[in-house]
Amino acid sequence: MTATREAYGKALAEIGSNINVVALDADLSCSTKSSDFAKKYPDRFFNLGISEQDMIGTAAGLATCNKITFASTFAVFATGRAYDQIRVSVAYPNLNVRIVGSHAGLMTGEDGATHQALEDISLMRSLPNMTVIQPADAVETEKAMKALLTHKGPVYLRTGRGKVPIIFKEDYEFKIGKGVKLREGSDITLIATGSMVHEAINAAEILEKRNISTRVINIHTIKPIDKEIIINAAKETKAIISCEDHSIIGGLGSAVAEVTAQNHPCRMEFIGVRDTFGESAPAKDLYEKYGLTAKHIVMAAENLVKANDRFQQN
Repeated sequence: MTATREAYGKALAEIGSNINVVALDADLSCSTKSSDFAKKYPDRFFNLGISEQDMIGTAAGLATCNKITFASTFAVFATGRAYDQIRVSVAYPNLNVRIVGSHAGLMTGEDGATHQALEDISLMRSLPNMTVIQPADAVETEKAMKALLTHKGPVYLRTGRGKVPIIFKEDYEFKIGKGVKLREGSDITLIATGSMVHEAINAAEILEKRNISTRVINIHTIKPIDKEIIINAAKETKAIISCEDHSIIGGLGSAVAEVTAQNHPCRMEFIGVRDTFGESAPAKDLYEKYGLTAKHIVMAAENLVKANDRFQQN
């Protein structure tokens, strides 16, 4: 069990061997784990203080000087407080700035609603030129970081506070924009991202015991999204459920629905936060209350399968 923010810090320190990599933080380096880089390369680390807008502007300036910049802070501050700077100074000129939003979603737990970013994916994926990535575990985070060394253009990388299970082996191949099929299935498809991937895997195991053949897909790149893997799921299974620790408005579920609506409509259900703010409590309790657990995914899947059966009978 490792938090993706911890894997980010470790990977940032590793790729720091490239002298063009610079890191910035907004006085939260111990939490975002960019402190790992700061200890190793203090001359290429810049703490901008509690000034997220300045941090993004500085990161953009460094990128114009051929630096690969990683700007880290809590997701809610990175995407909300600095949105205008990201839009005008990073996305519009299409600069090589990697904005890393830590402590995303309800997993932020006791920090409460003001610190739980539930709209950040929606904000970032609506920006032209922006790539949006959310790794499922530590291995995928480290692989994504290495891919970002050569990727051109702005990126939003979403990481989490809490520890999550390791899903992938060290030989796992990460490709920006390509979804990963983790399980085959013919009845229903679970399309998940980030911390919800292991919940989807757990749900699939339960559903298999109930004779519901369940496909599981990990979408680590929400933009550009892998249309092919989604369209195939819509054609080859009877329904799709999106699973995310984010609002169901504008996030992964919306992105998947856009693909299916335009290419192969199918029945869908959305597991995520339903148009509300979070609250302060342990992440496990919040996942239970807001319906982000394997149990809730199983219930949604069974209801979808039953609805399909009734439709076919009529």
